[in-house]
Amino acid sequence: MQELFILKAFNVNVHLPNAPVIKEVLWQPPLYNWVKCNTDGFVLGSPGLASCGGLFRDYTATFLGGFSVNIGNSYALHVELLGVMNAIEIAHSKGRNNLWIESDSKLVNLAFNSSNIVPWKLRNRWFNCLELAKTMMFRVTHIYCEVNCCADKMVALGINVDGFY
Repeated sequence: MQELFILKAFNVNVHLPNAPVIKEVLWQPPLYNWVKCNTDGFVLGSPGLASCGGLFRDYTATFLGGFSVNIGNSYALHVELLGVMNAIEIAHSKGRNNLWIESDSKLVNLAFNSSNIVPWKLRNRWFNCLELAKTMMFRVTHIYCEVNCCADKMVALGINVDGFY
């Protein structure tokens, strides 16, 4: 405060920084008869040891199942997309026709609008997943990583497993 008074005494204009915006973020369950799958990916380095995972919950927030995949060496975008593709394929195989995907990767959400950002190695599988999604009531949204902690735990399991778990 003393320094502020000194600056004011010399007619120095002070531009105080704006206060940070505090935003409450909470995980919300899906609508009745829907299933929500939160997905995440992890890479240690670039490229580096990688895994992806996700978990499925219903409208009462009941855990329906999850998956963890050790991918080996990969890149961040690859593992985030692989997490979403696994979620779509699992939901389709289980007959879940109302699927809501939540990912903490904004690039994943953009990939649903523009497949140009999907790496060519994943494009065939990506397009197959988009076709599966067309057979469902499907929604994809972004979630802050602070709220995606359950999916983050599934990813941590994936580093220590062999293949798909």
